[in-house]
Order: sequence, then C-alpha cells, then structure tokens
Amino acid sequence: MLSLRPSPKIVALLGAVLLGLSGCASLGYYWQSVSGHLQLMNAARPVNDWLQDSETPEKLKARLALTQQIRRFAVSELKLPDNASYQRYADLRRKAVVWNVSAAPEFSLTLHTWCFPVTGCVGYKGYFDESQARSEADQLRAQGLEASVYGVPAYSTLGWMNWAGGDPLLNTFIAYPEGELARLIFHELAHQVVYAANDMDFNESFATAVERLGGARWLATQGSPAARDEYADYNQRRQQFRALTLDLRRELNEIYEKKLASAQERRAQAAMKNIAMQTFHTRYAVLREGWGGYAGYDPWVARTNNASLGALAAYDELVPGFEALFARGGSDWTRFYDAVRRLAALPKAERRTALLSLVTTQNKETPHG
Repeated sequence: MLSLRPSPKIVALLGAVLLGLSGCASLGYYWQSVSGHLQLMNAARPVNDWLQDSETPEKLKARLALTQQIRRFAVSELKLPDNASYQRYADLRRKAVVWNVSAAPEFSLTLHTWCFPVTGCVGYKGYFDESQARSEADQLRAQGLEASVYGVPAYSTLGWMNWAGGDPLLNTFIAYPEGELARLIFHELAHQVVYAANDMDFNESFATAVERLGGARWLATQGSPAARDEYADYNQRRQQFRALTLDLRRELNEIYEKKLASAQERRAQAAMKNIAMQTFHTRYAVLREGWGGYAGYDPWVARTNNASLGALAAYDELVPGFEALFARGGSDWTRFYDAVRRLAALPKAERRTALLSLVTTQNKETPHG
C-alpha cells in the first residue's frame, strides 16, 4: 500500500445532499456516496464494545487500545479536536474504504477537477465501489486524459458527521505499523481544524505537515524502541521514494513547459516523456534492490502517469512551508493552527506564495557550513 498517502478525501456528501445538490456530479454519484457512507457508519461500533466483546481477537483489541492512546495524545499534545471521531471501529471486509479516480492531460501534471457543494473543487472523485471507479477512469481515458484509480484507506468528513458518531477507525488501516497509524489519525483530524475550499494542495499539505510533526513527537515520547526502529526503516524508504518521484515530476514539468504546436514537436515531446518514465522505472528497480526486495511501492510504480503524479504532488509540495510556519511560531500547536487559519482566509494564490516564501526565508536564515 502506498503510504505517501496516504489519504485523499471524499467530501461530506451527506451534508451536501441536505443542503441541496448542485455542481458537476450526477445524482447517481451522490447517491452512491451517501449510501456508501451510511453503510460505513452503520457498521461502526464503539471501541469499548469491541474491547469488551469476548469474540474480538486479542490482536485487534491491542490495536484498538493503541488508537485510543493515540487519540488522547492528539488532543492533549497536538491540540487536535476532541470529538467523536476515531472512537468507533468498523470492519468493512475489503482492502480500501473507497477508490479514488484522478486524471490529467497527456502533457501536464495539473489534475482534472470535480466540484461539489460545501467543499468546492478537488482533483479526485471517490467511489465506494471499485468497478464504478474503473468505469469512470475508462470514460476519462476516452476523452484523451490519463487516469489513475487507487484505493484509499481512510477519508475525512471534515467534522460534518461528528453528530452521527464521527469518522470511524477501519480495518483498512488498523494493522498499520504504530508510527504510520499515529500519522494517519493525526492527518485526518487535521482536516477538521482547517479546510480551504477549492485548494487541495493547501489542505493535503497542511494535514501532511501535521502528521509528520505529530508522528515524530508521538514516537519520540510514546513509542517503544521497536516501534521507532520499525518506523525509521519504513520512513527511510519513503523519503528515498519521494525524492525519486520528485525528480520525475520536475523533469516532466520541464518537458511539458513548452506548448508545442506541430505534430512533429509533439512527437518529440512524447519521446522525451517516455524516456523520463523509463529512467524512473530503472532508478526505482535499483532502489528496490537496495531495500532487499521491499515491494510496497510496486503497485503505484506500475500505474505511474501524469494523473498519479499530480495527485501525489498535492501531499508534498507545500509541506516545507507549513513546517517552517510551525517552527516560526515556536512549535506551538495552537499558534500554528491560528496562523494556518489566517492563511486559509487569503486568496489561493496569496496563501501559496506566502508558504513558498517561508521556505525561502528559512533557508536564508539557516546557517550553512
């Protein structure tokens, strides 16, 4: 499972329906979203019920107990919301909670977007049924777009469903290594703190910054030596893979920069793109061998295209800016969230510029040598 994730969101569609449907999605799409979420909510039971049930496997009980420790840490140490979310558990008996579809043009990493009430426009479309997601992808390919379908382990309803029991823990991620489990919970709760409509990069990068900073603090103060060692190995592979995909994105962006008109020029552009992709696969094979054959990223690499790379960028690009903002505020979580809220109130272009300038300023202020 690709833990760069981590986890793109299906919006609070039930709330959208209650407010009145509009936007570019069909009624059938809204219906599958609402009915799928309601089935998930109905399957969830309070964690304490699972812990007291004699038929619950001991291994699952231990994991559920750990999530509640993580949940309390999120509230007390990271100042994340104290509400109903992640205090219930559901076994969906499938490998993903939803399957997301993303799409991008042949010569661009800019994602195709879909717009919904309440939450605005996002660069993915989620389905509770994998076959429906693949059908959507086929339709996008017929329009000349590159498409990607990927399973998602968790999603956030942005706090809209806390009145009905909140976002539940799921079998799709409950067995994650301790450090990854903590990061996922912190990431999803962060979406309930700040959300800027129509800005997927801002929202996902913010949540990723919270998960990284919070995950490091959890392991340093709460994690066992075994958990820290396991996370160190896992995170080293992730950082190496991120660097590899970042190099590919930069190379492709350079290739796509020039808008070529003639058919001959476009053929040359396609050839350069193919070479960049082949080089990426070759470099990944070398990296994988250095990991002793670890194959966790194989499924993602197999489907690498503009759509999957564009979706990945949303989780990475602005993270350094948020981390710099956290440091500038004295590593105080409340002050950090207040600063992020102020950014979210700015126009999209201004908030992006502000975050990128924070990284530039920090680099100038950091002594070298």
